[in-house]
Amino acid sequence: MTRSTLLRSEDLGLKPDYCGKVRDLFDLGDKLLIVATDRISAYDHIMHEAVEGKGEMLTQISVKWFKLLEGLVAHHLISDDWQDFPEPFNRPELGKRSMLVHKTERFDIECVIRGYLTGSGLKDYNASGKVCGIALPEGLRDADKLPEPIFTPATKEDEGHDMNVDHETAAKIVGDKWFEALANISRRIYEAGEAHARKQGIIIADTKFEFGIYEGKLMLIDEVLTPDSSRFWEAGSWEPGKSPASFDKQILRNWLDEQGWDRESKPPHLPQDLRQRIYARYEEILEKLFPGSVEV
Repeated sequence: MTRSTLLRSEDLGLKPDYCGKVRDLFDLGDKLLIVATDRISAYDHIMHEAVEGKGEMLTQISVKWFKLLEGLVAHHLISDDWQDFPEPFNRPELGKRSMLVHKTERFDIECVIRGYLTGSGLKDYNASGKVCGIALPEGLRDADKLPEPIFTPATKEDEGHDMNVDHETAAKIVGDKWFEALANISRRIYEAGEAHARKQGIIIADTKFEFGIYEGKLMLIDEVLTPDSSRFWEAGSWEPGKSPASFDKQILRNWLDEQGWDRESKPPHLPQDLRQRIYARYEEILEKLFPGSVEV
């Protein structure tokens, strides 16, 4: 398939209102245009080189999930067709990698759901036997399936790491009423997504969602169940006690660690073959989750 590269919206003569690590955002009044560039980050640093086509993969995965989840949760997606975008954004260069969405009042927490114990959750568990204040059974190992999915919120930080918080702290941020609603819908979305992924031979170990309010209604926003927000494992390789290979940018993190990078100075330049392998991983999970989605 033909891939386009976009590192900055400015390359197209467009000045975004906000630039995240990966996405450029344009404020259109009551709507937003979210453009997924090909930037890639690790350890809170944006790499020098882009991964060609990565933004297209991320957007298409989210769009597929938004459409699959319709009926379960309202979402902010209006259109991902560039011909529906207002001027000056109705241009094919923004196709496949952009979403026109409703502007919502965002909740300032990450709604993290864990179905398996790994990552920062495993670190917290090994230190205290708990994850975000939730006590778990003794003797759990890396990649163990939890008795039931748990809601482990985190702060939403514009810079640096999001921080895991307990339920009481998260409820103070969003209010008790909305906290319960967010926890419940997050579990339901995770369970629906995990059921779909399982049919395709994929485990969703954990993921994070973002939500906002639009016209008084709770809406799923940002991205959903992508390799940048979720940990995907191949079900056939899952073995409790061992951390399976994941369909995300772990390839990049592993390579950076092998280079001895200190995670503070400027990151090393990424070789072309590494960038190609990263892209292939994103493309592979799109095709596994939604067969027939990748153009040949």
